Parts: sequence; C-alpha cells; structure tokens
Amino acid sequence: MAKGKKSVFFCQNCGHEENKWLGQCPMCKEWNTFVEEAVSVSKSSTVKQAREAEVVALKHVETDHEERIHTTIEELDRVLGGGIVPGSLILVGGDPGIGKSTLLLQVCQKLCAEKRKVLYISGEESLKQIKLRANRMGEFTEDLFLLCETNLEIIKNVIEKRKPEMVVIDSIQTMYSEEVSSAPGSVSQVRESTNVFMQLAKGLGISIFIVGHVTKEGTVAGPRVLEHMVDTVLYFEGDRHASYRILRGVKNRFGSTNEIGVFEMRQNGLVEVQNASEFMLSGRPENASGSVVACSMEGTRPILLEIQALVCNSNFGLPRRTAAGTDYNRVNLLMAVLEKRAGMHLSNADAYVNIAGGIKMNEPAIDLGIVMAIVSSYKNRPVDEKTIVFGEVGLSGEVRAVSMPEQRAAEAKKLGFETCIMPEVSKDMVKGIKGIKIIGVKTINDAIQLI
Repeated sequence: MAKGKKSVFFCQNCGHEENKWLGQCPMCKEWNTFVEEAVSVSKSSTVKQAREAEVVALKHVETDHEERIHTTIEELDRVLGGGIVPGSLILVGGDPGIGKSTLLLQVCQKLCAEKRKVLYISGEESLKQIKLRANRMGEFTEDLFLLCETNLEIIKNVIEKRKPEMVVIDSIQTMYSEEVSSAPGSVSQVRESTNVFMQLAKGLGISIFIVGHVTKEGTVAGPRVLEHMVDTVLYFEGDRHASYRILRGVKNRFGSTNEIGVFEMRQNGLVEVQNASEFMLSGRPENASGSVVACSMEGTRPILLEIQALVCNSNFGLPRRTAAGTDYNRVNLLMAVLEKRAGMHLSNADAYVNIAGGIKMNEPAIDLGIVMAIVSSYKNRPVDEKTIVFGEVGLSGEVRAVSMPEQRAAEAKKLGFETCIMPEVSKDMVKGIKGIKIIGVKTINDAIQLI
C-alpha cells in the first residue's frame, strides 16, 4: 500500500472502525457489515498548543428566538415543527422514485417566489433533466440556481461565494472529497461529506437539505452516524405505485417527531392532502362484514382509517394468518384474546387483516377496531358504517384508555359519523362533544354485543 495510507474496516450500519475484519460488529451487533477502505494518514511534526476552552454558566447563555422560514407547504411545515430553522441540516430519505427530489424542488419553487436565494446541487441528474421536471411544476423565478457537481471542494467554494439561504444536495451518496481515497458512497465519503455540509450550515446560517438513498430494510444507506450528525431526519413513505405519500419525521431537534404530512402524487408534482381521513376512507364498501373504521393519532393529528378483516375456514391443518399495514404479531395476540376471553373458535380459521389504502399504523388504539373487524367477518355481521371504534385491548380482554379521545371523537363527528365506541374510562373526557353518540365499553365482550 502507498506510503502515508493505511487500510481500515468500517461498519456500513453504524460506522464503527476496526483495524481488522470482523464477522459481527461489536457496536451494533450486525453481521457481515464491515468493508475495507483505504484512508490517508497525515503526520505532523509540530505539536499544537491546546487552547483553553471557555466555560459559560447556563444562566448567562442568551437565546435568540429563531424565526422559521415558512415554505407555504403546510404538511411539510407541520412535520418540521413550524418551518425551516435557519442553519439546520435536514436529511430526507425514501425509496427510489417516491418523490424526494420532486418535493424539494417544490420547496425551492415556493421559497424562490418569496425572493429567497436557493441553490439546487444535483449529482445524479443533468441540468436538462431538472429543467424538464421543473416545467411540469410551473414557473420558477430567477432566484433558483442549479449546479451539477459531485466534487465536495468545488461545492464548498460555490456555497461560500454565493451564500444562498437554502441548499439542496441530491444526493449525499454521490458526493466525494479528494482528500478521502475511498469511492463515492462509501462510509468514509458519506461521513466526510456530511461533516462538511454541517460546518457550512452552522457557520454560514444556511439551511441544507440532504437527500439520502435507503437500503432494502428501509433505512438510510451508509453509517448510522449520518443520522446522528443532522438536525432533522425525514422519511418519505408509501407505495410508489399508489398516489399518496406520507412524510414522517423520525428525528427533529426543533420540533415533535410524531407529526406526519400526507401528499398525493399528480402530474404537476406533489399536492397536499388537507383532510387525510376523508382521503383514506374514499371508496369504502357499504354494508360489508369485516369492515370497521378506527382512529389513530399521528402527533396532534387524528387520522380515520378503514380496517378490513376476512376470516374463513382453513383447508389445511395449519391456519394461515396475514397482516398488511399493521403488526402481524399484534393480530395473532388479539385473536388469542378473542379465543380465550370471548370463546370464539378461531384456531381452525384463516385470518387476513388489512388497513385499506396501504397505510401502516401500529398504534395500540386500533386494537379494538381490529377485534371488531375480525368478529364482524367471523359472524358475517356488518358494523354500522356510521360507527367509529378505537381503544387498546389488554390480555385480559379489557378495553384500556387511549390518549386524546376528544380529538378522535371530534374528527369522527366532522366526517359525519353518528356513533363512537370507545373505552369506558375515557368516556368522561368527551362529554363536551355534542352531535355524536358515545358508547363506552369495558371489555371486548361488551363491544361484541353491539354487533
């Protein structure tokens, strides 16, 4: 190996460094994740004098209220916690073709309309490709500048010279630094590139969006240290063959991580879905058994969704269970509770549970909705289409309290539902809501009697 260089091994999952190859990473315990990379070793003959760090009392630290940059895209602003914080580093991940570049180009369009200088740096597309996509979205002002470059040193000089208010990097896996000898997309390159952009964002007060590819497991490709370095991590979810997209925040230093934004992909780009509940319930069947509407909370936002269940006799000795959109083990647990506490013989029946629309929800408040859907299909008795159900189910068959029941009931009333089946212990919290019948249940047997 060349003089001044050495070979080290990096874990592709967490970025842990070792001098030799290991089968299992000692930090994240993942198998076969170490890759060999050559790194430069710089030796300095002089020893720098360490300066004394300044210690400041917490009481004397002054905080200035940062005014956020509003993108006028309400769904995105909600997920970010109220808008873009100047000087923040934001990572946007998602499957290929899900709409990451489209969303960020729309953000650039909105900010340019407010006379803000924006720089869009692409390492994957040419200027003509970006222009073709921009033509479908409408008019852009002269405040949007494009740069097709992957060299980190050149990009850094351009940002320091232009000093835009916002920068988009598409994508971080294509960026490379000449000081790092490994290939673009490797652990060393991704870590070095992110560190440079973090220094630019904090030093110049520029908001930087970084696009990151995801692996087959759904996590951002590269070391997990990438997620630790940035201020906000957003994931774009949804089936790219379907029309809707969900933007979910999994890390946010400036806001909540429970909020989601719902978008619909159209010819001219992504369009906000203001009423996600109405969108999820569109096309719901009438008087069909096994169909129940439940309510789940995403941050401060209630979302009504349709839970479908199909229970039929098994033709084999081992019954088949399938869950789409919810936890498979949770469905098996709820069916065991029905078998033990409600006396329903489901051990010889196939069961298929689906959340319509392809959305994924794992909140415990949809437990009672899953139970009602399974019982409705098993007994072939439809649940009233104007009824909404929510509540957590315990192993003893009890229906436990859920958070924010008043918001759930208010959302159901707004969409025209007439009856709300909910935990008895949460009934007192929704007394102020008029125009909807509230039915409290203590156990799953009380709920089953209502079918």
